[in-house]
Amino acid sequence: MTTEQLVAQIHKKKSFLCIGLDVDITKIPEHLLKEEDPIFAFNKDIIDATHHLCVAYKPNTAFYEAYGIKGWMALEKTIKYLNTNYPEIFTIADAKRGDIGNTSTMYAKAFFEDLAFDSVTIAPYMGKDSVEPFLAFKNKHTILLALTSNAGAFDYQTKLVDGKELYKQVLETSKTYKGAENLMYVVGATKAEYLSEIRQIIPNSFLLVPGVGAQGGNLADVCKYGMSSNVGLLINSSRGIIYASSNLDFAKAAAEKALELQEQMQVELEKLY
Repeated sequence: MTTEQLVAQIHKKKSFLCIGLDVDITKIPEHLLKEEDPIFAFNKDIIDATHHLCVAYKPNTAFYEAYGIKGWMALEKTIKYLNTNYPEIFTIADAKRGDIGNTSTMYAKAFFEDLAFDSVTIAPYMGKDSVEPFLAFKNKHTILLALTSNAGAFDYQTKLVDGKELYKQVLETSKTYKGAENLMYVVGATKAEYLSEIRQIIPNSFLLVPGVGAQGGNLADVCKYGMSSNVGLLINSSRGIIYASSNLDFAKAAAEKALELQEQMQVELEKLY
């Protein structure tokens, strides 16, 4: 999917919502445990109930890998279901990969070719040769961890190196990578006060922003400081939507929570245009 196609979907749906499919089998409704594939059954119902309110889905691969081959098969069925039934949806493999060049190439093939995701999250610590293999794929996007929402982010990301915060050096250096036009970045919603300076470095790049909802991030602040002329934001909510109910009405409850965020996003988009 191209960036232009993503932006078109944002305007059509009046939403820049990304729903995280972080499926913990101990939290899904009990009646689904009788299904042959409970994880996929849960995802399918959530997707069918919310696809018109969001522009992206983000399965965190750890929640599938934890269940071995059955979990990976559920992930495979989920992405195939999305690509077949809702091809306009932007898909994110939240895998946080990053390794030496030939290994990164294989990771890229796994997510972009075999599973056919539109994007994948990447850790930048190993530098250019671990990132560029992902950037070599046409119309695929690499989402680089820049400034994350966890407390441990302050261990390294905001430390000064030669007088400049490390996360800013990551942003600036990544702009020199071959294929950098296909880069997006993770910036946590709980770090909204940093967004103005981030936008000075990457004014037009898309930002994947987790942390709204359960982690306490504020949507209005993120939009105030982080929205660009082409919107440039994908706001992720996972637990706050998919676990809105553990009863038979779980999909309906998820749609209601997604609608609340979509309506707030529509207000923010109206300020932009």
